[in-house]
Amino acid sequence: MPYQNMSLEDFARHVGMDEREVWRLADRGVLPGNKVSGQWRFNRAQVTEWLQQEMPSFKEDRLIGLEKAMGAEVGAMTVTELIGLDGVDAALAANTRASVLRELVKLAERTGLLYDAKGLLDALEERESLCSTALPHGVAIPHPRQPMPYVSAEPLICVARLSRGIGFGSPYNDLTRLFFLICCHDDRHHLRVLARLVRILDSDMIERLMEADTSERLLEMMIEKERTVVDDP
Repeated sequence: MPYQNMSLEDFARHVGMDEREVWRLADRGVLPGNKVSGQWRFNRAQVTEWLQQEMPSFKEDRLIGLEKAMGAEVGAMTVTELIGLDGVDAALAANTRASVLRELVKLAERTGLLYDAKGLLDALEERESLCSTALPHGVAIPHPRQPMPYVSAEPLICVARLSRGIGFGSPYNDLTRLFFLICCHDDRHHLRVLARLVRILDSDMIERLMEADTSERLLEMMIEKERTVVDDP
């Protein structure tokens, strides 16, 4: 069942954390859980939402643990395989949050994998209305709140960069310029992809991507960085 409640032990196994740490965080009110008859219970959908919001603050070892917990060998999955050159635009023609989302969907259409452009756009707009997907250092990772297995032929990632940053609702009070659209077909794959992207997008890498002179070079740099991440977990 995709949205069943989980015990504390289930939660720890699901996210690759130690049970004692989960208990401490739950008692402090950090985790999205409720105590029933002295036992913690966690709603799977709320856990996914929490992970999406908190993952950028995770340290490297926790991100690696999450990747493994989501069912993939750390070296076996590469997110850059989901990025085709047709889905990269180093000079996206947009200057508002609404136009960025529209142009990202058009970029996804260019890949030839997208079945339902309107459905994806509606889902992206709904997600952003709940909470911005902006991260620190001028990056955002727009994605549907729930996986959409029927919106595309395959999971995909599109990458776009603006000529200058815009207000994208960032909780970090900075402008956003670099965007990664994620469209996955199930929760676990989505979380693995998100964890890997967070590992790739350190501040140095973001700065380099901001300066890439072409879409080709931007993608090459991401591929090179992911190889480093995989080779040195």
